[in-house]
Amino acid sequence: MKLGIVRSGSVLLGALALACTWVKLTEGGQAVRVAKQGEIAGCESKGRTHAQTTDRVVIFARRDPPIQLELESLARNEAALMGGDTIVPATSIERGRQTFDVYRCAR
Repeated sequence: MKLGIVRSGSVLLGALALACTWVKLTEGGQAVRVAKQGEIAGCESKGRTHAQTTDRVVIFARRDPPIQLELESLARNEAALMGGDTIVPATSIERGRQTFDVYRCAR
């Protein structure tokens, strides 16, 4: 009986972990927006940042929306440290990794 409860609890925790994000935006990261390539005309390039998060929890693959949110949050936090206010995805997500271009667009 106890083994069944432990397994059920493990499955529930695993399911929650797959859907949750653990990365929090810093105060500076909250001021950074995510844009598309066509929205950065006239912006100053500040460089690139690479974001990485886990794409698996134990043997389970995580869903894309939480991974994307975590990668964007990591990139936004880093962009703020670089003096940027806008990030643009430069690559697609691959195995929990993504590269972003960082820009300063505020006038």
